[in-house]
Amino acid sequence: MAAPIKIIHYEDVDIERMEEKDGWAISEFRLPITGADGSATAVFHSIFRPGSTHAKHLHDKCDEIAVYLNGNGVVGQGDSRAVVTTGHCRLMPAGSEHFFYNETEGEDAEVIGFYMGAPTVPGTGYKFCGKASPEDLAMPRDGLNEGILVRLEDTVVQEPSGGVWGLANVRQPIGSDNGSPNALINARFAPGSGLDEHVCNNCEQIYFVAAGGGVAGSGDYQSVVRKGSFVFVPKSVPFRLHNDDDSEPLEIFNVLTGAGSLNEAGCARVA
Repeated sequence: MAAPIKIIHYEDVDIERMEEKDGWAISEFRLPITGADGSATAVFHSIFRPGSTHAKHLHDKCDEIAVYLNGNGVVGQGDSRAVVTTGHCRLMPAGSEHFFYNETEGEDAEVIGFYMGAPTVPGTGYKFCGKASPEDLAMPRDGLNEGILVRLEDTVVQEPSGGVWGLANVRQPIGSDNGSPNALINARFAPGSGLDEHVCNNCEQIYFVAAGGGVAGSGDYQSVVRKGSFVFVPKSVPFRLHNDDDSEPLEIFNVLTGAGSLNEAGCARVA
């Protein structure tokens, strides 16, 4: 019997061959979760070595949500520019041209992203729009005039209804509060705490373990998760997550496809 949820570490996924002629000058690009897993949303994990870039492009069939886990660089959205560093979260609207460039001399940039409602890269309506020129990079970096760009630490701690999230420190950098129909959640669980087994009846969920580790499960199935693990949870499938470490917090990012917040997700504890 197939597992009710998918758990996979990005290092266990083959690196995709993406063509530089199409704008993909990315050092490593992996697709841990796609429509082949039943997900409406394809997920990527990418590494940008110093000087590497994803050139100017757009997705005319979906929004893209990205989390900058490590490193820094310059991003463009249309004719606006900004600097991103560790902890920035970003939504790039469908049809809006954008790029990322790692301009450091010695630090990799690690980025995860979600093509909301698009199960494959071709399904996003990907279009290459040209290289980011020196003139693009020299433009004033005074903020983006399209989409959403927010630092996680600048968002407020929330208290989701339903009691499923227990004592977790929960933030929502992207969601219905700032105009997105899908949500990006960040949560930190102290040692010994976690998510009670529950279902979300209004959305799919994709989790990424950003720090720490623990055990994730559904019904009789469970597996260890660690930093770099992704978990796909279909709509209305039970899910639980526990931090079994004695000293380290467990930090996750959770993307909801089909709900703009945890309170819209239709979550209910499984008895």
